This record gives sequence, C-alpha cells and structure tokens, in this order.
Amino acid sequence: MADLTGTTVAFLLTDGYEDSELTSPWQAAVDAGATPVLVSPAEGNVTGEKGHSQKVDLPVSEAKAGDFDALMLPGGVGNADALRLDTDAVGFVRNFFGQHKPVGVICHGAWILADTDVLAGRRLTSFPSLQTDLRNAGATWVDEEVVVDQGLVSSRTPDDLPAFNAKLVEEMGEGKHEGQTA
Repeated sequence: MADLTGTTVAFLLTDGYEDSELTSPWQAAVDAGATPVLVSPAEGNVTGEKGHSQKVDLPVSEAKAGDFDALMLPGGVGNADALRLDTDAVGFVRNFFGQHKPVGVICHGAWILADTDVLAGRRLTSFPSLQTDLRNAGATWVDEEVVVDQGLVSSRTPDDLPAFNAKLVEEMGEGKHEGQTA
C-alpha cells in the first residue's frame, strides 16, 4: 500500500450518498496516511442513504482543487443527481482533471463527470444505469470491477470497494497523471 502521508483528499458529496462508498474509501485513505476532507454544497452534516451522518468540513463554494491532492466521488442516486446540478461542484470536479490529479468515482458518483466535459476518450465503469449518459459524454463504458485510466479510478457498486480502494490508494500515491485532463 502506498504511503499517503501529507496527501489531502477531497470527498465531494451531499445528502443521499451511499454510506459505504464514503466510509470505506475514507478509511482506506486514512489507513494509508492521507487526510480526508468532506466537501459539500450542504451545511452542517450530510446523511447517507442508510443513515450514516458526517460533518461537512468545507463548503464546495469555498473549495479549491489546488488545495487537494486527489478527489473522491461516492455514489448514491440522490447525492449524484444533486451534485451534477450544482455549478460549484461541477467546476470543482473539472479543476481536478485540469490539474492532472487522481479522481476516484464509484457507482452513481460518476454521473457528475457527464456534466464536466472530461470524458472524451476516457475508459471507465459505473453503476450500469449510467452507461448511456457516460457514453454520450464521450467515454468508453465497460462492465469491470475496477477501471484505471490515467488517474481516473472507477468501480460499479459497493461490492467492488476492496479492489477500488486498493487502486485508488495506488493512483493517489502516484500523484499527477498527464493524461488526466479537462
């Protein structure tokens, strides 16, 4: 496992996220030595689909991709749908790609990528219901446990979390990827 000491990871989410898709990658980042920060358009706490509640550390309207080393986008239908409609969230995500930084997306978390203009020529996976949106945004969608494409790490469901977490930590340890572009 990569040593991520000194690495700061933004977790972008709002109410309605899939609980395990926050808590499991968060713990993997902590276990590797990274500092996770919960970024959200919501204030106070955010609550997952199954009731997990966690404090928001930073409003997305004040967050800057330059202050972080990597980005993690958990899924959850309500969370993903709300984020893609938030212009601050869309801009925040796009800036990680423009700065060539690692980005992890799982399940419905990939939905916002269809609105960021970063998918042309990229290969990824997601929850199957997103494949048409992601293909329409220029991506090659595949049905695999975990897909890595130049710093973009993607998986389908919570069942994929062990493989996803390992690859996410590995990509964060590698740092910037020139092929990770907006």
